[in-house]
Amino acid sequence: MRILLTGSSGWLGRFLAPRLREAGHAVVGLDVAPGADTDIVGSVADRAVIDLAFGEHGIEAVIHGGALHKPDIARYPKQAFVDVNVTGTLNLLEAAAAAGHDRFVLTSTTSLMISEAVRAGKAGGAGKAVWLTEEFGPLEPRNIYGVTKRSAEQLCPLFHRAHGIGIAILRTGRFFPEEDDTHRHLSGENIKANEFLHRRLTVEDAAEAHVVALERAPSLGCETFVLSAPPPFHPDEAEELIRDAPAVIARHFPHAAELYARRGWRLPDHIDRIYDPSKAEQMIGFRCRTDFAAVLAALVAGGTLPFAHDPTYVSPKESTTA
Repeated sequence: MRILLTGSSGWLGRFLAPRLREAGHAVVGLDVAPGADTDIVGSVADRAVIDLAFGEHGIEAVIHGGALHKPDIARYPKQAFVDVNVTGTLNLLEAAAAAGHDRFVLTSTTSLMISEAVRAGKAGGAGKAVWLTEEFGPLEPRNIYGVTKRSAEQLCPLFHRAHGIGIAILRTGRFFPEEDDTHRHLSGENIKANEFLHRRLTVEDAAEAHVVALERAPSLGCETFVLSAPPPFHPDEAEELIRDAPAVIARHFPHAAELYARRGWRLPDHIDRIYDPSKAEQMIGFRCRTDFAAVLAALVAGGTLPFAHDPTYVSPKESTTA
């Protein structure tokens, strides 16, 4: 198929575009920044750009990965989030419906599931870790990023009902390579390793999930999937994860503390949320290949860690305008 991939110059796009080609698809990349996989430089908020892409390239399906993200809150006004994340999604859905597409994939975020109460976790008096499935609610996004991504999601069932487009909404956990922009208490690699216990996946796994979702979307109706490395924990451990996470981790990974100590790392003292990706495995047969066990295996082998960490990473749209 001929796929319009938005966000083609971004972190996900640089992995997803070649994976789509490997799967036999032709990729037309659209991004506000130039890139190796970007054919059209422009914004999804500009309907003329979308119409030109569809008119000149014979687009057969859309993977909408382009967006303003949480770190952009410090750089862009709220209106820009509405323009890109909401209006941009509407533009693409309208174009896809007019073209008679049978599938559409939207990259969303688990961030929209996190209210201030969830974020407070143990400090806020939570008695147990929150188990986050697609049914979790009510959803109370805590910033303009989450609000606009939730609004983009809510457009999808409207278009499925009206036009029959099969839509997969992928709420991805963390897969960015740069340092966390709010937590500085541990090294970046240590934080990312810990997150594979409950909220992270590799960018390679994120890309693969999009390829699988593209294939399965026509038979789905309109479905939302949480994407993260499969957690080793069980819901009945949720209280202990808040109270004494190292003890729970030790039950599942007896040598984790020793391996961490050799590297000068620390395990989390509490875990306040668990992203549960089991629906994706059950409905579309997707399961992340890299998990916390893979991280520990790399520590045992003394090899390269199985995830990307790049403190110097800058989004192409920022490096272009700098």
